[in-house]
Amino acid sequence: MKGDLLWIYEGLTQYLGDILTARTGLLTQDDVRDKLAIVAADLDRKAGRKWRPLEDTAIAAQILYDARDDYAEYRRGVDYYDEGALIWLDVDVMIRQLSQGAKSLNDFCRLFEGGPGGAPALKTYTLDDVVVALNTVQPYDWATFLGTRVKTVEPHAPLGGLERGGWKLVYNSSRSDFWNATEIERKVWDFTYSIGLIVKEDGTVQDVALGGPAQKAGIAPDDKLFAVNNRQWTAQVLRDAVQRTASVPDPIELLVKRGEYYSTHRVEYTGGEKYPHLERDEASPDLLTKILQPLAPKAP
Repeated sequence: MKGDLLWIYEGLTQYLGDILTARTGLLTQDDVRDKLAIVAADLDRKAGRKWRPLEDTAIAAQILYDARDDYAEYRRGVDYYDEGALIWLDVDVMIRQLSQGAKSLNDFCRLFEGGPGGAPALKTYTLDDVVVALNTVQPYDWATFLGTRVKTVEPHAPLGGLERGGWKLVYNSSRSDFWNATEIERKVWDFTYSIGLIVKEDGTVQDVALGGPAQKAGIAPDDKLFAVNNRQWTAQVLRDAVQRTASVPDPIELLVKRGEYYSTHRVEYTGGEKYPHLERDEASPDLLTKILQPLAPKAP
């Protein structure tokens, strides 16, 4: 299997899937922005960015699909889906800016993915083919643009499309409807951006953030929470304890079972709950909203 270009195929279809849900009304624009915020925050903090370029998550796809959940941020997963979507958003915004609104990624898709009609045909492609098509739509150094985002180790996620599209990634104590729905569907409670912990419904720790407060307190994946500040563990009890740290800077005490042994861990953290959102940046034109709007019908 040669998967190095999966970020093109899967990343582009992921991006189109995100924006088409807004264009068709299946999700609101707020929902799509909330989803993009979750994706951007998750990718931006991954410790694995220090050693693994995006292209390698595609090359190693057949291994990463079945990888364990623990310490996932250091390993990275099949990130070419979501990070590929952010890259194609970046491309879309760049085309719109360079062409002063005359062109967009829609034009690339018509050129590169559209066909003459008739019988189905299988047509393979290379990265050079993609670069040529992009340059046909809007001249630019697309080879360098894509290469630096895909082939090199980058410490942060490619947030240029969001930022130049008029939005910025922020964190606050409010959980979006999309965040709540995701937790309920997956039956995990995500405290990654506060105490650095992801907990399953039964209290089992799915993962810890490397270098986060929970890991520093000695908590590890597969530990099981039994009590929070001497109260029986529930997701809401832990959530209340985390939010309380915004006003009362006391450690959170967690009673944990590991194998046959119980232990108490003091998690040093202040700041309350933290969840990702996109916030409008008035310093830049709002291209993201325009991207998410339904397409105007073409004249006959």
